[in-house]
Amino acid sequence: MKSYYYLSLMLCALSAGVSAQEITKSTDVESERTLSADSIITQDKQLDSLYQSLPEVMITGQRPIVKAEQGKLVYDLPRLIDNLPVDNAYDAVKELPGVTEMNGGLMLAGQGVTVILDGKVTTMSTEQLYSLLKSIPSSRIEKAEVMYNAPARYQVRGALINITLKQSTGGPSSWQGELYGKYNQKHYEGFNERASLIYNGNKFSADFLYSHNHGRGYSLTDKEAMHSLADGSVHHITTDEMGRSRSHTHSFRVGTDYNIAKDHQLSFVYNGSYSTHHSLMDIYGTQQSNTRSNSTDWLHNGRLDYRTPFGLKAGTELTYYRSPSDQLLHSSMQDEELAFYTEDCQRINRWKFFLAQEHNLGCGWGLNYGAVYTTSIDHSYQYYYDTEKDAGTKVGVSTGIPDNMQSRRREQTLNFYAGFNKSFGDKLSLDASLAVEHYKTPVWNQWDWYPTINLSYMPAPGYVWQLALSSDKDYPDYWAVQDAISYLGGGYSEIHGNPFLKPAQEYQLQLTHILKSKYIFSAWFAHTKDYSTQTLYQSSERLVEIYKHLNFNYQQQAGVQASIPFDIKQWLNSRLTLIGVWHHEKDDDFWDIPFNRNICYGIAVLTNTFTLSKKPDLKLTLTGMARSKATQGIYDLPSSGYVNAALRYGFAKGKAILNLYCNDIFETGQIKPRIRFGTQNVTNDYACFREIGVSFTYKFGGYREKKREEVDTSRFK
Repeated sequence: MKSYYYLSLMLCALSAGVSAQEITKSTDVESERTLSADSIITQDKQLDSLYQSLPEVMITGQRPIVKAEQGKLVYDLPRLIDNLPVDNAYDAVKELPGVTEMNGGLMLAGQGVTVILDGKVTTMSTEQLYSLLKSIPSSRIEKAEVMYNAPARYQVRGALINITLKQSTGGPSSWQGELYGKYNQKHYEGFNERASLIYNGNKFSADFLYSHNHGRGYSLTDKEAMHSLADGSVHHITTDEMGRSRSHTHSFRVGTDYNIAKDHQLSFVYNGSYSTHHSLMDIYGTQQSNTRSNSTDWLHNGRLDYRTPFGLKAGTELTYYRSPSDQLLHSSMQDEELAFYTEDCQRINRWKFFLAQEHNLGCGWGLNYGAVYTTSIDHSYQYYYDTEKDAGTKVGVSTGIPDNMQSRRREQTLNFYAGFNKSFGDKLSLDASLAVEHYKTPVWNQWDWYPTINLSYMPAPGYVWQLALSSDKDYPDYWAVQDAISYLGGGYSEIHGNPFLKPAQEYQLQLTHILKSKYIFSAWFAHTKDYSTQTLYQSSERLVEIYKHLNFNYQQQAGVQASIPFDIKQWLNSRLTLIGVWHHEKDDDFWDIPFNRNICYGIAVLTNTFTLSKKPDLKLTLTGMARSKATQGIYDLPSSGYVNAALRYGFAKGKAILNLYCNDIFETGQIKPRIRFGTQNVTNDYACFREIGVSFTYKFGGYREKKREEVDTSRFK
């Protein structure tokens, strides 16, 4: 309570020190992290899915410059982040008004958003895409295009952010580059080193990138539960969990472009990564457990694009992903014991082919159509060995542990789309499209159609109204649909796959208003049929809590959002973001306790950048966030908030930047989810640690950057 008092006092002080004058700055976000039940296989530090539906924090800009084009808002992102402690493309995207960060991912107006580079959509997963964005220097960004409802020609449904990277054409050959290093301390230390090099020639250009993230992690979780069984007995369970880990991630990329003629280009890009993760987890209390886990991930992604002057685009992409891991677990609780060794692996081979055509018909009319075919094969296995029975041999499976799993699962998606756009003078424009898609797996074989409509009206310069209607389908992760059982921590928590998990279908209506090219207001309503998320359930048959992805009847959200920048002369730039959400979820067959829950919650974010000195270039950024309590499924999510601070020093004629920062100063950012519903009674208290760090960036050779694209790996484990 004392920490929340300090937090509230800080936010009030920030607000009181600012008058509502002109416009400029905005907000930054720090995601709330906890270990996901899914991460037992890969030991990735993902967040539990219970955070996925909470808009977390908005973002900022100094002198926000935005203009409207057909169906999209175009931001001068370099100016938005000019005075902010932002050093990579991922953090730069977070500074766009309306963008939030939750569960280690990005949201736009409370809904999921896809990020692409230079208009190119790839098969790399969301997690791998975010890793790539974090390795790209923010100085390479030219602009950002925000679409609350992407037209079908982008080969993406729903919200989309297209990051355009700077490109040099013609002129003499040149080399430019950037070096970056970061150290941070969040109980344990972490490091990041990055090098980027770009060659620009008359017709040929290439870029090279290498990034290395490494360090140690530490987590503490206190669990208290009252577990009711069908026989009427109630068991009081209390545990203290301590996790320690160390990891290395190497990311690398090589991209080339050859300009055959004007608007006639052949491009190739390779993205790769290699990572290792080792973790130790000890649990004390009602359950005594010791777990040792290791995992390794390889990713290779190659893409070839061809673009012609007459609007034809074609390309192909290959993604290969392999993630073997192992786990040694010894656990005892009451009269039951578990002792086993497990090996598992996910291997994905995925191909994508696309062909697209656009026509400019004159008189403000445009026509586009195309086809996209994607196919993937998932080779996965999970083997259990009884260490007590077969110590040293790892042969033979005990009857007291789950069955082995081995599968070869193929997915195919064929998408056809057509659309048009029309400008009615300088004030009104319309962009509409329809996509028809066939989705086939061993379980599902169905056709769906996805309409998209964007209507933009600009009554005067700086004033924009945009109305967007969209539809989308969200496919489950590959591992979530495997018929496998694994363990989180000790033997009390199990993760169950769901082979019959349905894709979720979402429909959203969004209205956005931009006032004076600075103030942004939006309202939306979204209905998601068969919404799925990983949920916790205390079994009535035995002493175990089960994490499993389940389809709800639906999820509904209605929300409003306001992004209000202001400044005081030349020394303070600020942005206030307010979000209000009505959240409703219903599931009639959730185990033996159906639910129908709704709640209203709010988020307030205030970001302030103080110009302490222009010579030397010294700026201080202070950000505060407060959020009221919310729900997800049968979870109750208490209120939370944080205060972050960063000091930025630029020197050497702008070529060097030194950044000092402290995140979650009062250690209030981590929520403590709990369940008090029907027979379910669980509280998870996740420890929260303040993070301090320092980073240094140096640019050389003028650094007149180049463009590149991303990849999709969100459904990998």
